[in-house]
Amino acid sequence: MQVDAPDCQAALMTKFDRKTFLITGGGSGMGLATAATLLSDGANVVLAGRSQTRLQTAAKELDAGDRVLTVPTDVANIADLDALVSAIGQRFEHLDGVFANAGVANFARAAQVTEDDFDALVGVNFKGVYFTVSKALPLLVDGGSVVLNGSWLAHRGMAFTSLYAATKAAVVNLARTLAADLADRGIRVNAISPGFVVTEMFEAISNTEEAREGCRKQVVLGRLGQPRDVAGAVAFLLSDQASYITGQEIVVDGGLTTSIPM
Repeated sequence: MQVDAPDCQAALMTKFDRKTFLITGGGSGMGLATAATLLSDGANVVLAGRSQTRLQTAAKELDAGDRVLTVPTDVANIADLDALVSAIGQRFEHLDGVFANAGVANFARAAQVTEDDFDALVGVNFKGVYFTVSKALPLLVDGGSVVLNGSWLAHRGMAFTSLYAATKAAVVNLARTLAADLADRGIRVNAISPGFVVTEMFEAISNTEEAREGCRKQVVLGRLGQPRDVAGAVAFLLSDQASYITGQEIVVDGGLTTSIPM
């Protein structure tokens, strides 16, 4: 069967062709896996993170040439965010979506949390998320999409996590309020809340085989999550397939928060 050129060209196009996405915390883990997923579907990707070395390694691993822009950024620093947005504007001129993924962890009993601990966690996990979105808005196209990275700990209380979980609960709520705030521009805002996902942060906290096995046993599906599991959910929410979804949260946790393993 003969296929004319326009039809053939359309068949080769992928769902994120000519679209540009910002990913904070993009140098590793869920951010890097999401970048790989978006790039495989034709996107341009901006990776922001605090470590220039890590960003350079990520860009080399992704091997997508000038479709990847790396910008060293501390999301808790407003001047860094301004520089990030300026760099995006110069290279790509616009954004079609944002994955506000950057986050840090500090697990301690409430009596041991210091003011410096509080400021550092809130600075990245909430202030950083809030102003990542706010600063990106002039570049974000009408009808664009924002995904915020929450946590399953927004739904269950666990000792040692009071500060971290509170910042993530704030992020989940922010998805709902920003969805209303940005609806007049057709911008959708949603959250994903990962469970136990094997990232550098998870491995630093669960630093023994016994600890990791204890986590795995809590998961109904019987395995720890991988960054690609989260990347698929993020890509869905950024895509036109989720065009009628906003103000929602997808919990990507293998059943951790809702079901009890046998």
